[in-house]
Amino acid sequence: MKRIAVFPGSFDPITKGHEDIVLRAKDLFDEVVVAVGQNSSKKSMFSLEKRTQWIEHTFRNHNSIKVKTYEGLTIDYCKEIGAQYLLRGIRNTNDFEYERSIAQMNHDLNSEIETVLLFTAPELSAINSTIVRDIVKNNGAVAQFLPDGINVYE
Repeated sequence: MKRIAVFPGSFDPITKGHEDIVLRAKDLFDEVVVAVGQNSSKKSMFSLEKRTQWIEHTFRNHNSIKVKTYEGLTIDYCKEIGAQYLLRGIRNTNDFEYERSIAQMNHDLNSEIETVLLFTAPELSAINSTIVRDIVKNNGAVAQFLPDGINVYE
């Protein structure tokens, strides 16, 4: 059976931290689906189309990494595409506690899908999309936090 992992998020925008998690996970699974969630109650800074394009560009040289969009519960999306794993990145203890709670709830909803947590590389652990968006709002330099070739000011 093909081992498929879903790495969900808003990726508003994708960061080097996200990139690191996906690139490390690609060797653990046959396929990694970077799943861009569409949350109607959350206002994104960048369009769904732009975020998807950036992710596709970031992983363009990796055939085992797919980029998809979805709506609804992530655990339902995993079942829909036949994914057995839900991949999440952990930067700190706050992330761990949050992800542990979500993993437990997801297990109650579907015990056939296992959550896999990868720790962010230490040098990337301070990067998060919220801070990057704040820097962008103030016209700051963000290139060092984004994958190569991503320009949020285009």
